[in-house]
Amino acid sequence: MRRHNFSYSKCSLFLLAINLLFACKKEENATSFDNNKVNLVVADNFNLSVFNAALRVSNMDKELQKGEGPYTLLAPSDNAFGKAGYPTVVSMLSERAAIVSNIANYHILDGKYELNKLPFLFNQELKTRRGKVYATHWVKGADTVLTLNGARVLTQNLPASNGLIQVLDRVMTPYVHDKIVDAINADASISIFARAIKRTGILSEKTNQGAYTVFAPNNAAMTLLGFQSVQDVELANLDDLKKLVRYHILHDRRFVYDYILSTGNTNMSKQTMLDGNSVDIKLVPNTSSPGSFSGITLRGLGNTNDVLLQKQDILTGDGVLHIVDQGLRLTQ
Repeated sequence: MRRHNFSYSKCSLFLLAINLLFACKKEENATSFDNNKVNLVVADNFNLSVFNAALRVSNMDKELQKGEGPYTLLAPSDNAFGKAGYPTVVSMLSERAAIVSNIANYHILDGKYELNKLPFLFNQELKTRRGKVYATHWVKGADTVLTLNGARVLTQNLPASNGLIQVLDRVMTPYVHDKIVDAINADASISIFARAIKRTGILSEKTNQGAYTVFAPNNAAMTLLGFQSVQDVELANLDDLKKLVRYHILHDRRFVYDYILSTGNTNMSKQTMLDGNSVDIKLVPNTSSPGSFSGITLRGLGNTNDVLLQKQDILTGDGVLHIVDQGLRLTQ
C-alpha cells in the first residue's frame, strides 16, 4: 500500500514538473515577443493607419515582424494617402493586391537610413525594394529640410527595434518608364509636344546623356503656340522647332520641392534651360501654412502670364516630367 502511494506521489510530482515547464515556456514566449518592430510601431501610430493597411494587404507586416532588418520605412501619412486617392483604411483594403504591393515595397528600404545624416545635396539616389528614390537634404531658412522624390519628410528617424520610420507628406509612385521620352509618349494630353520631341530628336538615345527635367506644354498650350495638330509639327521649320523644345528642357533632375528649397528670400529664382536661356521660377505661398510654399509657377522670356503646373514630379528612370498649361515663350 505504501508503494502504491509512493508511485502516485512520484507521478504527481512528474506532472507538476511538466506543467511548470510549459508554464515557463509560455512565460518566456510572452516576454520574448518584440512589440517594437517597425510594423508594430506603424500600427501603433494613429496617423499611419492607411500605410499599416498597405503593409497588411501586401503581407509585408509579417516579413517585417519576423525579420531582424534593419529596415527603413518611408511611411506616408494618412493625409498623404488621402491626397493620393486613399482617404480611409477601407479604400486601401479594397485596392488590388498587386497595386498595394507596389506601393508598400516602394516605401521600404533594406538597411538603416538616418536621412538627416545625408550630405546637403540634391537628389541622392537610394534603392527601395521597388526602385530608386531621390533624397535631397537642404537648409531652408532656419529649417533643415529632407525630401524624397519631392515629398517632404515630416518626421525623421522614428526608432524601432529593427529599423527606422520616416513619415512623408506624399505617397511616392514607382516609376513606370525608364526613359522620360517614353513617359511623354504615354500621356495623351501632351501628344503634340511628344511629336515635337520625336521630330527634333533632342531626347533620342544618342543624345540623351544623364538626367533631364521636361516642362511639357499640354495640347491646348501647343495650339496657342501655333501647333494645332501633329501635322503642324511635321510642317514646322526644324530649327525653330528645336528652339522651342530646348526651351522646355533642362539638363538635370528637378522636383518642384527642389525649387522651393533652393530659392532665396525673394521667393524667385532663374532656371537655365537646355538652349541657354532662362525661365523665371516663382514660389506659390501655402495659404494654410504661412511662411511655407505649395508649388511654383514659371515665366519664359516672352510670357506675360504665369505658367502653371497641371501635373508635377512624374519620375522616370532618367528624369522628371512636369506638364504645364502654357508654352514657355522666348518672345512675345
